[in-house]
Amino acid sequence: MNDDLAALHTRIDRTNELLQRMLAEVAKTPSTHAIFVDAGYLYAAAGRLVAGTEDRRAFDLDAEGLIDALIDRARTIFADSRLLRVYWYDGARRRIHTAEQQTIAELPDVKVRLGNLNANNQQKGVDSLIRSDLESLARHRAISDAALLGGDEDLVSAVEAAQGYGARVHLWGIEAPEGRNQAEPLLWEVDSQRTFDLDFFKPYVSRRTAPAYETPANRPTREDVRFVGAQIAAKWLAARGRDTLVELLPGHPYLPGSVDQDLLVEAEGLLQYSLRGQADLRRALRDGFWEHLRTQY
Repeated sequence: MNDDLAALHTRIDRTNELLQRMLAEVAKTPSTHAIFVDAGYLYAAAGRLVAGTEDRRAFDLDAEGLIDALIDRARTIFADSRLLRVYWYDGARRRIHTAEQQTIAELPDVKVRLGNLNANNQQKGVDSLIRSDLESLARHRAISDAALLGGDEDLVSAVEAAQGYGARVHLWGIEAPEGRNQAEPLLWEVDSQRTFDLDFFKPYVSRRTAPAYETPANRPTREDVRFVGAQIAAKWLAARGRDTLVELLPGHPYLPGSVDQDLLVEAEGLLQYSLRGQADLRRALRDGFWEHLRTQY
């Protein structure tokens, strides 16, 4: 009997040791978050809020700038976590990327996932894609937190699936001019809720107009834009001080949303050319800005 008790104690001690090792490994593993964007909800809600219409043809959305702003906000909310990537869900005829969707797909840390778009311009299959990704990432412990920008009640099953594997799901919404634009059952299921207001989206949504100076003939080269980015960095260093800009370095290659928007506006004024929707030129602008900034430190 004593031998049996001794053997039992040995097994318990061994089990406890293994559990302690596992807990130690978990403690060393950094938290990871991902952002899931239902583009159908985003265009409809942000268009209504800023431009007064849900018709995509009536307004421009600076998707690159907005994605950077969402990444920046997530970095603040999940302060001790790293970004896995941004998942962008949209619809397209026969699931073939539009030019705009292709531009978004080429952005760093962004994965575009396409459902189908029927004859009535309704998305089909997007909710199931979100559920599949959320559930898979949570099951494989690839994420600890999911920020979900959406409002459809069909997303409830996606939230429940991710939570079932231990992930926390945080619902992000867009301010509604009247009433709500997110389903109540979805609000009930998530771990937290956050709403972004008009001021957050206003820099990235505008009524569709063609500026007089925006013509293919005077499109600047990447080197022109890169030079302007460096020029603005030098100007800001002189005006704002080194201590202010050195705080940006840990965030490379991302800029806080407000800083990125200031850079864009100032560059457009110098170039007399709109960089909205020009992903390659926007990257060249940031490259020039960062190159000059990093040579100073």
